[in-house]
Amino acid sequence: MAELLRGAPVARELVASLAPRVAALAERGVTPRLALVRVGEREDDLAYERAAEKRCLAAGLAVERVGLPATCRQEELVRALSELGARADVHAVLLFRPLPAHLDEAAACAAIPPEKDVDAATGASLLSTLSGAGAGFAPCTAEAVVALLDHYGVALDGAEATVVGRSLVIGRPVASLLLARDATVTTCHTHTRDLAASCRRADVLVVAAGHAGAVGAACCREGQVVVDVGINWDEEAARLVGDVAFDEVAPLVRAITPVPGGIGAITTAVLARHVVEAAERSRP
Repeated sequence: MAELLRGAPVARELVASLAPRVAALAERGVTPRLALVRVGEREDDLAYERAAEKRCLAAGLAVERVGLPATCRQEELVRALSELGARADVHAVLLFRPLPAHLDEAAACAAIPPEKDVDAATGASLLSTLSGAGAGFAPCTAEAVVALLDHYGVALDGAEATVVGRSLVIGRPVASLLLARDATVTTCHTHTRDLAASCRRADVLVVAAGHAGAVGAACCREGQVVVDVGINWDEEAARLVGDVAFDEVAPLVRAITPVPGGIGAITTAVLARHVVEAAERSRP
């Protein structure tokens, strides 16, 4: 059976490193505050909201939850984001995505001030991630993947890495972060002709397909490290599952992240780090 790359120890290490920084902010009279903005009640959004709030509160941060109905109008969402962005006591704003289909996601994200965008929702932060230049924050989940690989000593320099998924939320940003660490990166998507072959070549396989069980045994081989970024709600089993068919893949590969218990735990710790950094950058 593969080694389980659990996220909890990585998250604990990240959060512990924040303690002196939070204390220094407290001396300035500043408590880092995160606003979580959710539209509707998707189960995966609710799960992440609970986890993010728990992690941030444990790190000494303040959290404000803003829930809007799934039927809310565009102007309601933009107004809520703009009001949070204008508040001096709110240092970071995170909008849960994807939004319901009737809402313009790009317009909503544009209402978040770039300096408070801690999950690369705005073009400025995303450009920083993709270009490797600028002061924007990388998407928390993409950064969490690299943090996990570093913690467990997975070499990236010169490694063959395959990313399944090309979204601007996870797929492309994580590919850019891996490239910045000198990995040779292949990005796969729905038009990839032989997905299994592309995946099997990888030393490090990152799966962010957005579909439960999208990657199975045919895509994997001995010696691989598999990072499952997926979080899907399995109605039949009434539980969260990943994008990798865990029971098929775990007996084959060297190491794999569980779902839950893998990247999700680290993502909230990276989020807390971004909130602290945003507070540090804010005016006294």
